[in-house]
Amino acid sequence: MNNFIKGKNIITKTLSFRDKLLFKDIEVPYAPVVNALKKYYENPSVQLHIPGHTRGEAILKDFRDLIGERVPFLDTTDEFDNLGTLHPATGPIAEAQELAAKAFGAKKTFFLLNGSTIGNLALGLTLAKENQSVIVGRNSHRSVLTSLIMSGANPVWVMPEKLDNWGLFGEITPESIEEALKKNRDAAFVWVTSPTYEGIVSDIKSIADVCRRYDVPLIVDEAHGCLWNFNKDLPESALKLGADAVVHSLHKTGGSFSQSSMLHVAENSRINLVNLEANLKLLHTTSPSYLLLASLDSARAYLQSRMGHVAIEKALKHSKYLRQRLSSIESVECLSPDEKTIDPTKIFLKVKGLSGKRLETILEVEYHIEIESASDEGILILSNIGNKFEDIEYFCDCVESIIKSGFSDISHLETEESKYMPLCEPDIVMSPRKAHQSDTERIPLCEAIGRICAEVIAECPPGISILMPGELIEEKHLPYLTHYKEITVIKK
Repeated sequence: MNNFIKGKNIITKTLSFRDKLLFKDIEVPYAPVVNALKKYYENPSVQLHIPGHTRGEAILKDFRDLIGERVPFLDTTDEFDNLGTLHPATGPIAEAQELAAKAFGAKKTFFLLNGSTIGNLALGLTLAKENQSVIVGRNSHRSVLTSLIMSGANPVWVMPEKLDNWGLFGEITPESIEEALKKNRDAAFVWVTSPTYEGIVSDIKSIADVCRRYDVPLIVDEAHGCLWNFNKDLPESALKLGADAVVHSLHKTGGSFSQSSMLHVAENSRINLVNLEANLKLLHTTSPSYLLLASLDSARAYLQSRMGHVAIEKALKHSKYLRQRLSSIESVECLSPDEKTIDPTKIFLKVKGLSGKRLETILEVEYHIEIESASDEGILILSNIGNKFEDIEYFCDCVESIIKSGFSDISHLETEESKYMPLCEPDIVMSPRKAHQSDTERIPLCEAIGRICAEVIAECPPGISILMPGELIEEKHLPYLTHYKEITVIKK
């Protein structure tokens, strides 16, 4: 009983300012999962059920000191204390998903607790059967490939446009989608990633029109575009442009905790909701974290609130300031919305005489700045809803300091020609599923030409894949595999 009394004492302590922000009602929308968790927190009972740490009593002291008293106290699952269930959605969780659907303009929204990955897996299983063709952008996240392995579908790869000056792959064009559909009349659906990791947006409306003419569903991996429905100066969400379903990684840019995302099904979607939910239940944990569910509910409520709108406006103003300030420096170049349709909160920039990876190292070591990612050509930074102006100003100061200090990277200048995988159709020998299920072996890279690849070889964060399971390894791949001493192939 002492533990129970101690739990009550924890709750009756004066809440910090941060706690008050977490648990206070949002201005217009409210967060039913957050409210349910608040009630659970304020009315503790004797816990004789999982999780076994019993509200933080049985965890390592160093860990508890690091995360504080309240986090382990709130670490519960949706099976207890009238908190509702995820599958099927009941109580506060069902209400929160309905509110999210309204906020994002969907017919139905599902909360995801394994990132957008689990949404992609469920969509692949729902829409494609074994040996069916699926039209897929080659710049897809690796979870898309996993869904092809699980469903047994055969990918028909569509290559994105190439931005030579930036060392990036850009949009998927409507013309390339139509060409693929003409050649593959049996295609189960079309799968496009927009925006790209660097924020480049495809013409989803035109792609949706093409898909409608061929009567195939369109799935858009919009993982990095979850803010779009909350500000008119951001691109239009695919849900409004004709997509049948969209995944959003709220944890990436929307403010929820890592590993939490949403799957939205459009109003006029051709997707069978019963089958989709059955596949989500098949893939999801049976012990979902209520903290993650609450973070999704909270993020949606925040984005809808006045505070959220102000935060997005600030992120856009910060981005504009950064672009304007750096554009005045002769040796700095930023990928501009004038060149391509892009999400302005994502800034890809390059500095003359420095590779992106060298620039990343300098920023991290000399200035204690961590960026989103780096390539040979440049770096990607995000103007987040949580950033302060001082963060952006300091970054600009540091870039100016780096240029004035005369840092250089000779190796980058000498390898100007080779940036990334050339756009060419892969030689597919067998389906991803068959390759995944085959016996494999590790062999030296020098012996790999002519063998069938059995692993995904792609830069992470996700870019265009160099090789995927079931594809023939050719001499043209070798310049892009220099970091590999060995490679996994199908046994002969």
